[in-house]
Amino acid sequence: MIIRLVKVAMVASCALFALLVAFNNLVDYGSNYTFVRHALSMDTTFPGNTLKGRAIDSPALWTLGYWLIIAAEAATGLILAFGSLRLALAARGPAALFNAAKPAVALGLGLGFLLWFTGFSVIGGEWFAMWQSKEWNGVPSAFRFYVTLLLVLIFVMQPDGD
Repeated sequence: MIIRLVKVAMVASCALFALLVAFNNLVDYGSNYTFVRHALSMDTTFPGNTLKGRAIDSPALWTLGYWLIIAAEAATGLILAFGSLRLALAARGPAALFNAAKPAVALGLGLGFLLWFTGFSVIGGEWFAMWQSKEWNGVPSAFRFYVTLLLVLIFVMQPDGD
């Protein structure tokens, strides 16, 4: 039972994290919009960077990109909150019931992984060369986020017995 409760708590913590990130991006919209603007416009990458042809200089596209990020964060948090609730409700039941509650968790953690690994590390970090920016490099933070989600996913998806 302790292991099941730890799994519930870990998933609930990931849900809280994603929801707080989305909330903070709404409450402190300007600061985080500035981050997206700098990353997409590539204006703080190395001087003479030959990749700058990839830069996006459209405020409308910066805004769209930012809202897609916020939507993915919120969706991740809501799916994980739902998944943690399902796990919590099944925690005292048979193993088959608890294991059957895990797909929602896998979906939420997978979406978070796609957001922070594919979105920030692959697209932001490599395509837009965000790693070259001293001020606007979100790659290290994204790494902490997606590795945490991946480790929780591995632990939670281990089969539970009766």
